[in-house]
Amino acid sequence: MTTARALIIAAPHSGAGKTTITLALLAALKRRGVLVRAAKAGPDYIDPAFHAAVTGAVSVNLDSWAMPAKLLDTVAAQAADDADLLVIEGVMGLFDGAAGPAGRSGATADLAAHFGVPVVLVLDVARQAQSAAAVVRGFAGHDPAVRIAGVILNRVGSDRHRAFVADAILTRGVPVLGALPREATLALPERHLGLVQAIEHADLAAFGERLAAAAEQYFDLDAIAACAAPFAPAATANCAPALPPPGQRVALARDRAFTFIYSHLIAAWRQAGAEILPFSPLADEPPPEGADSCWLPGGYPELHAETLAAARKFSSGLRRFAQTRPVHGECGGYMVLGQILEDAAGRGHAMTGLLGHSTSFAARKLHLGYRAARLLSDSVLGRAGTIIRGHEFHYAALTATGKDEPLAEVTDGAGSTVEAGGRRGHVSGAFFHAITAADDRTPAGARFSRPDT
Repeated sequence: MTTARALIIAAPHSGAGKTTITLALLAALKRRGVLVRAAKAGPDYIDPAFHAAVTGAVSVNLDSWAMPAKLLDTVAAQAADDADLLVIEGVMGLFDGAAGPAGRSGATADLAAHFGVPVVLVLDVARQAQSAAAVVRGFAGHDPAVRIAGVILNRVGSDRHRAFVADAILTRGVPVLGALPREATLALPERHLGLVQAIEHADLAAFGERLAAAAEQYFDLDAIAACAAPFAPAATANCAPALPPPGQRVALARDRAFTFIYSHLIAAWRQAGAEILPFSPLADEPPPEGADSCWLPGGYPELHAETLAAARKFSSGLRRFAQTRPVHGECGGYMVLGQILEDAAGRGHAMTGLLGHSTSFAARKLHLGYRAARLLSDSVLGRAGTIIRGHEFHYAALTATGKDEPLAEVTDGAGSTVEAGGRRGHVSGAFFHAITAADDRTPAGARFSRPDT
């Protein structure tokens, strides 16, 4: 059983600075010799990669909407198994989530209540002072099952500003555990799907050092660590994998264009005996011949469309592979399986042509939210009729649907159901990202906002 302690970093809304505060805390505690690990609430790929870069260990996603309780507990227990402290970064606002059963909304508050973990609330006070105390009072009293252990102020303008805010909050009986000033050198660059990926930062180590130094200067690290509560979720022995392995030896596209796959899926596949064989389409590498399936995850193919179109060994190798073995693409991977990918400038680039659709990043439209997908035929995702719980988050749009068989009936947060994705021979793909096969709850969905910083 784990002996770790845990706390949650949350905020009233997206963009308050949760990721910056979380990374600063992780970096400072690691520098102190604390064996610290991280997790991310909800569906997000980018933040966990930053967590991993700072801590040196894999960061997992904990999603109360998509994950059955046993899987949620097992993933959490595995994340904390060798840790002194587990820091869980929230998603959106603390209580923001999907419509559905209590405790299964995907909100950060679900995790706080389920695990009995206290919350440190990040407040962006750039445009307020004493009014922040009213925000704290509201959040502290909103749900008796969610305990606000303290507050960290972000984007503080001056010592006088900090004093105004902190003094008002202290009258509510909530401790102020830190106050980070406005500082451009502590900001992370963003793009259309959130933060620029961790692997694209040449000076990430130096950035981590700056964050650690800022936390040491502006946070009460001892008080923050003291807020953490014992963390002992019940891991289930031989817990069913979130998704079955797509093969015994899985060729997995891994480079700057293909990075979006959940760590709990990879871990589950390996625990089930599968071997993961990474390869790089951007380096013009075909899927390894020794593999018996190929998985193209999401990412940013629209930023690398010209390079991918010129990657002849990759495309011809993938087409040859698909003649006899399964190939599946999620979101960006699905785009690469199509005929044409139009970049932001409106230039069309020929993709692998294994499915009949075409996509465009020039005519951008935001698609995001939880999704429940009922498979229409057997595939690497599961048997026909299986419900896959996951999400979409992309700006690309279909410009041609092609004539392939649809992969699934997909229900969104408004309750609308459409046929989506495509399947032809051994090839399948869709815009939705799989998190887990559903339990026996009624499928439900909801929109959520962009990943935050």
